[in-house]
Amino acid sequence: MIFVEITATVLGLLQGFFALLNKKSNWIFYGLQMLCMIVFSLKNKLYGDVLNSSVYLLLGVYGFVFWSSEKAQITECSKQERAGYVLLILMGTFIVFFVLSGSDDPLPFLDSFTTTSSFVATYYMVLKKIDTWFIWLVNDIFYVVQYAMLEQTAYYLMMLNIIWSAMAVASLFNWYRIMKGRKI
Repeated sequence: MIFVEITATVLGLLQGFFALLNKKSNWIFYGLQMLCMIVFSLKNKLYGDVLNSSVYLLLGVYGFVFWSSEKAQITECSKQERAGYVLLILMGTFIVFFVLSGSDDPLPFLDSFTTTSSFVATYYMVLKKIDTWFIWLVNDIFYVVQYAMLEQTAYYLMMLNIIWSAMAVASLFNWYRIMKGRKI
């Protein structure tokens, strides 16, 4: 299982790096990482993450296609969109928690939050909304906690999410610079 965790970590680092640079190739690494995450999550009974990763395979294909179009420009969410995604994350967390609390998921609330916020963050990343990086930052911090609390701590994935937290901040600044048309 350590091989799957390490492979997912390396693919995640590559994906995060290319997303930071606003490159559509990030979606290729994203899809491969999701395949690894399905295997890892099944082994650790993180059923919300299995669902997450399965849907992400589809979102990754859509992201690659959308980022290839000329419509793919970095923009900000409106105030209404922001209120909507916060409400969606809160409602989704409680709905998924209700489902997972009857399973043998060892961390149903954390799994529910990271599952829901990951869906929302990925959706906004596909659409190239700069707000995705705020959502990812919070999500990555909670993933660090989740992986640390597993019976067998997922050290590589925990470290990946620590790195992703820093990359979310860097991506936010880089995407903002790109959005405003500034050079480095």
